[in-house]
Amino acid sequence: MSIPSFADYLVERRSLLRRLSWWRVAAFLAAALVILALGARVFGGEAAHLRPHIARVTLSGIITGDRDTLRLISRVADSDAAAVIVSIDSPGGTTAGAERVYDALRRLSAKKPTAAVVGSLAASGGYIAALGADQIVALGNSLVGSIGVLVQYPNVTGLLDKVGVKVEGVKSSPLKAAPNGYEPTSPEAKAALESIVMDSYAWFKGLVRERRGLDDAGLAAVDDGRVFTGRQGLGLHLVDRLGGEREAVAWLENEKKVAKGLKVEDWRPQRGFSVMSLTSLAQAAAGALGLDAMAPFLTRADGRMLDGLVSIWQFGDAD
Repeated sequence: MSIPSFADYLVERRSLLRRLSWWRVAAFLAAALVILALGARVFGGEAAHLRPHIARVTLSGIITGDRDTLRLISRVADSDAAAVIVSIDSPGGTTAGAERVYDALRRLSAKKPTAAVVGSLAASGGYIAALGADQIVALGNSLVGSIGVLVQYPNVTGLLDKVGVKVEGVKSSPLKAAPNGYEPTSPEAKAALESIVMDSYAWFKGLVRERRGLDDAGLAAVDDGRVFTGRQGLGLHLVDRLGGEREAVAWLENEKKVAKGLKVEDWRPQRGFSVMSLTSLAQAAAGALGLDAMAPFLTRADGRMLDGLVSIWQFGDAD
């Protein structure tokens, strides 16, 4: 058997180094491509928005006034967009969340002309959001309205009695943590809840009166919680015109002097990553405790947690 010479060793060593160098270069190029791809995904859309355009902001599903949505509206307000289409398809959400979105849209409307375009539904908190725009456009068969506020809570006292469970507690005052669902709701607790519901309801009605220019009779015709079709809403002054995005763009061009022929471009939230779904945990906990009947009260529609006062249309509301 021949013994490799020192020269052979050097040749092999150089060959190995060349192979290692190639893989290092390949790994570096792959990492650079990944970084460029991520950068294009995050910033590419923003770069496209540098040219003159009409921005489209979409509000769909449950409205909670989350940070992503509010930041999106703020970014559009500070952008070079000539005008904004607010595309709404929502049954509502939390009353406070709808208020945050409304306030953000009013600040946006102070900087740029805005038009809300209703898809299938802009009810309750969704309609509050639409009120933030300068103009409301709806299809003839869209549903709008549902002016009202509610608070709901499960009462599982009957279930707990059947399984022999009693929840006890010590409270600083009778109305602390009332109602809690583990005991019959007292008249005093119901009265306290009614007072905050009616206070928010008065705020909602005042918003509709101011933004839609309604007198007492006009407001009374729409404030009983029902939804209306777009055609009905037009006659009741809940919407300004029938149609869709094309009609909204025409209004922006004709009434707000927005340049004709601008492209409508989507603006989307810059979302972070969610580590865990609190909604899923709540549902799993309810199931583990045998309280599956509480699941409908833990979530609404798209699975987001709702708490406190809500302005949302659902089957069973006045219609």
